[in-house]
Amino acid sequence: MSSDVVVVGSGPNGLAAAVLLARAGLRVEVREGAAAPGGGMRSKALFDSEIVHDICSAVHPLAVAGRFFREFDLPTRGVELRQPEIAYGHPLDGGRAGLAYRAFDRTCDALGVDGPRYRKLMRPLVEHSQSTVDALMSGQRSVSLAALRLPARLFTQRLFRTEEAAAMLAGVAAHAGGRLPSLPAAGISLLLGHLAHTTGWPVPRGGSQRIANALVDDLVAHGGLIHSGQMVTDLRELAGFRAVVLDVGPRNLLDLAGSLLPSGYRRRLERYRYGPAAAKVDFLVSEPIPWTNPELRKAGTVHVGGRRAAVYASENATVQGKLSNEPFVLLSEPMVADETRGLPGKRPVWAYCHVPNGDPVDPADLIRRQIERFAPGFTDTVLASRTVNALQQNEYNPNYVGGDISAGALDLWQVVGRPVLAWNPYRTPLRGVYLCSAATPPGPGVHGMGGYYAAKTLLRDEFGIRELPSLAPDKERVQ
Repeated sequence: MSSDVVVVGSGPNGLAAAVLLARAGLRVEVREGAAAPGGGMRSKALFDSEIVHDICSAVHPLAVAGRFFREFDLPTRGVELRQPEIAYGHPLDGGRAGLAYRAFDRTCDALGVDGPRYRKLMRPLVEHSQSTVDALMSGQRSVSLAALRLPARLFTQRLFRTEEAAAMLAGVAAHAGGRLPSLPAAGISLLLGHLAHTTGWPVPRGGSQRIANALVDDLVAHGGLIHSGQMVTDLRELAGFRAVVLDVGPRNLLDLAGSLLPSGYRRRLERYRYGPAAAKVDFLVSEPIPWTNPELRKAGTVHVGGRRAAVYASENATVQGKLSNEPFVLLSEPMVADETRGLPGKRPVWAYCHVPNGDPVDPADLIRRQIERFAPGFTDTVLASRTVNALQQNEYNPNYVGGDISAGALDLWQVVGRPVLAWNPYRTPLRGVYLCSAATPPGPGVHGMGGYYAAKTLLRDEFGIRELPSLAPDKERVQ
């Protein structure tokens, strides 16, 4: 029996769409060009067959906070989300550091004179976390409206008096991978920043692939099919399906559909802009990172970039197409929270920095020097390393154009018009063809919401289904 819907791409959004559609009773196939499903959630052994490294994403605040995964309930499905004592830290010269403890009061106390200011900024978000997340992660255009309501004082130099507090928010804002300061980056800073004190910044026990596997298992349990190693190169290959969901970006849609798209829509896709790239290094080290500030050894994520001004300068240089000599580095040492990820004398470390889009430079030395600056002796612990530059990121995932893992620049216009300015951005002008990638609202991250909203639109438009199925685990399968 032929399938009703085909989903192209098995990243978090593609799999989320497939799960929701299959649970609604449709016959669903997923076609993935890579050898294994998962997209940005893939993990594999690199230097030792017993040590798992996360190939793209490693830390998952939105896999516990966002609506799709809240309802999908990863813990009940056996995906253990490990929480470090400190969600993220930000080292400064001289052994100082800003530290976002899971405990909100402890974080405020550690910030000293800035504690009351941090409390005043974050407390409303912490107390209303779920509604905050749902507003900022909603579909359509409420993401941009919520961002416009952000407190203006977040952008001023006078919000915090200490370098520690100022650097903390700058480091979280830099996850946006674009110009700083900006409204979209401030929204990301408040969203991710307050989650440090609510649902946390967890790492999946055993690696990010466990999240992908849980999605695949549920899809297959509801009759879905996964075809890996099947690259779709022309939309006409999918003519036999009633509906198509594309977990692809604008440039990939242009490659797939070409002249099938109306000229006006095609021109708008051609104007879509990509942002700075991520260049990554996977390290295998012999011991925990020797941070000068010992509290950082409790942090699952560390933002390595120094003072706020230095973070801003580095990120703004990449927007201008310049490679910073002191890049902002995002680092995760998963064994801080998941002891199963390594062996005695062998530990994985995940790190990337932002570089200009399409930059071919090997970032290993830049990243190693930045870590060494705040953790003297780190270089001596490195047993092996593997580099993925911006161009290689694009080879790994065609959605990462030029190495942009956000699948598009996160400036204010492209928050409002992502991928084009339209009331429902998940629909395309082609009947039965929908978009669900990180190039649709609410943007990048392992949250599944782009797939959720695309599937919701498809069910209503193509099958007249308005009542969405439950995403909760089937009781008979989890007992």
